[in-house]
Amino acid sequence: MKLTLEGVEALEAIADTGSFAAAARSLNKVQSAISYNIRQLESALGVELFDRSGHRARLTPAGTAVLDEGRFLLARARRIQSLAARFAEGWEARLQVVVDGALPTGPILEALTALGEEEIPTHVQLRTEYLGGVSRRFDALGADLMVTLSMPDSGLLSVTELSAIEFVLIAAPSHPLSQETAIDLGGLQRHLELSVHDSDESTWAQDTNLIPGARVFYVGDFAAKKEGLLRGLGVGWMPIGSVGGELASGVLVELPFAAGSRRRFPVALASRRDRPLGPAGQRLHALLRRALGS
Repeated sequence: MKLTLEGVEALEAIADTGSFAAAARSLNKVQSAISYNIRQLESALGVELFDRSGHRARLTPAGTAVLDEGRFLLARARRIQSLAARFAEGWEARLQVVVDGALPTGPILEALTALGEEEIPTHVQLRTEYLGGVSRRFDALGADLMVTLSMPDSGLLSVTELSAIEFVLIAAPSHPLSQETAIDLGGLQRHLELSVHDSDESTWAQDTNLIPGARVFYVGDFAAKKEGLLRGLGVGWMPIGSVGGELASGVLVELPFAAGSRRRFPVALASRRDRPLGPAGQRLHALLRRALGS
């Protein structure tokens, strides 16, 4: 079967304009070329697409069905042409972005939504990691952008400092420490700490908890850590933006740690100097800066 897009395009034009002559004008062709395209399409498919018994050619049932499928085919073909044209202009085919899971998801999704609304052809792959796992995953993937809670110290990276993120030390109201009026380090160390560990097994022997000397349960993400805190399993540091509602309602409480129950961590947006961002990467970089605050 020799099915051509040119024949399907002619079929669509006739259906949309109402005649072979009008279709020829809309496609900037002579009418005989349109007739030839339709005959070739009918020959390739082995069916008559038009009933030519009257003064005007009308679509047969088979023609209507072919037109319906043909419109889908043409839409995909036009999409491919549009993508190819934009890639030829320098747009990247794919962007890989690694972010720290402690960051609020709302602003990041806001940036991705804005990018999607601009109909940029680039595919974006977003990966979530934690702590040192962000930079390790960034390097392992050869990713384009990362948003990390540790300020990279490398001349190979272009780094933009964003608004810092604040963590708060909390527990459930049922936890023994929630009844204290002042807690020192020794008091914290006598209780279980919940902490998030990155996915790199080679680093699991390293302590990543913020309460030195405490007994620790490691969990895979902040959602699991929050659930453990709500259940009274232990104490832990959480991004304040992710537990604001629970603190306001009292289902989680801020602990009166003598050394300070809140800590701020710098946030950095980094890309590679040896592989400068293309148009899509630059646009996403700008959107992330706006959403996360630079």
